[in-house]
Amino acid sequence: MAEPASSAAAENDRPLLELSIGNPAHGGHFVARHEGRVIFVRHALPGERVLARVTDGGAGSGFWRADTVEVLEPSAHRVAHPWQPADALLAAADGRAAVGGAEFGHIELAEQRRIKAAVFAEQLQRLAGVRREVEVEPAREEHAGGLGWRTRAGFAVDAAGRLAMHAHRSGELVPVQQMPLAVDAINALTLWDTDLAGVARVEVAAPANGSTPLVLLIPQPGTPPQRLPAVAAAIGQDRAVSVAAWEPEQGRLTRLRGRTWVQESCGVHQYRVTGEGFWQIHRQAPAILAAAVLEGIRPQPGDHVADLYAGAGLFSAPLAAAVGEGGRVLSVEGSPGTSRDARKNLHDAPQVDIVQGKVDRVLRAEFPQRRGTPGRQVRRGLDAVVLDPPRAGAGKTVVRQLDELRPRVVGYVSCDPASFARDLGYFLALGWELETLRVFDLYPHTHHMETFGLLVRA
Repeated sequence: MAEPASSAAAENDRPLLELSIGNPAHGGHFVARHEGRVIFVRHALPGERVLARVTDGGAGSGFWRADTVEVLEPSAHRVAHPWQPADALLAAADGRAAVGGAEFGHIELAEQRRIKAAVFAEQLQRLAGVRREVEVEPAREEHAGGLGWRTRAGFAVDAAGRLAMHAHRSGELVPVQQMPLAVDAINALTLWDTDLAGVARVEVAAPANGSTPLVLLIPQPGTPPQRLPAVAAAIGQDRAVSVAAWEPEQGRLTRLRGRTWVQESCGVHQYRVTGEGFWQIHRQAPAILAAAVLEGIRPQPGDHVADLYAGAGLFSAPLAAAVGEGGRVLSVEGSPGTSRDARKNLHDAPQVDIVQGKVDRVLRAEFPQRRGTPGRQVRRGLDAVVLDPPRAGAGKTVVRQLDELRPRVVGYVSCDPASFARDLGYFLALGWELETLRVFDLYPHTHHMETFGLLVRA
């Protein structure tokens, strides 16, 4: 079987299988078997019988992937999908693919969390050797139906200049007219009514505090210079909105209207986040995660703390307040632009050292005494470490470096259960133990979840 085709017609030529659905798997899939072969099925539920169309895999493949196109025996936990472009059954009836980004929309919210808990527990056991019951906590003030939580969203643009999204694992673009997972401020921009010809992608950030949204336009190659200002002028004409052009290849951000950054907030702290910079997506995520970190590691006045993969300083700011001017916070971020944001956000906290660079290299440079490097001032060891790595996780090298620094606690924030469990296994092998585990449902209607784990020496 060939690689997945990008057209709906080619997809409809693929085999259609009747399957009994078993346990959930990491990545938003459910496990089925056909003639001895494992099939990872999307848009299904455990216990269902479905018709699913194969989307990926061949005769020599160890497993296949498939999408549900019809439910023969539904689960009691199946509900109407809140977003038509992502509804796999409706998409199949229309002869098109479903967009990604809401792959659990057909599942009632409480069952979504039970499924996520089962997946997390399986990853812990398989990758870290830890048997532990997992509970997935909802956000504190859940929006009706798990909608309206995304403060950031990314879109493609189709050949007709319409706002669109990609089908899962496909180049097919599906026009969209709404984004129910997004906050009202994103939907209010009605970007789907804007002629976006000349634009390849659109990224939108609308802070939960109600400050001015920012729209980033990523141009197609060869777009005339005058085109993007014209698009910017047409966006949200009756609303306060900033628009900038973002050219990732050149690392160039150009103001077209308003400013090139958004003003975020968490508690008493204010944060400038430049257009391409990272910020937590769920409107409540910054407050939930910052509280989990502070409650977990309990920084004391005078402590020396490292905030690794620190972004714009979400955790660095409250950590600085907790340790006071007698303590130190080493805030490390790899992205130059986001590190510059952190420097601006923490300019009035002299106890914070902002360092831009790869975490493993920065740790080697900042703590040379651990490697016997002569000839430079020795930084005091760390009392606590917070790390919030990207989806790939921290990895074995960084875990070993942190172990060598011997902090009393490590607070690990993660958006991926597999990389978290893998890194947890590395910590356990070095004599650490998992004292606290909290898993948050900060991505309703998707398979994603956010985690805080507190590690202490056994």
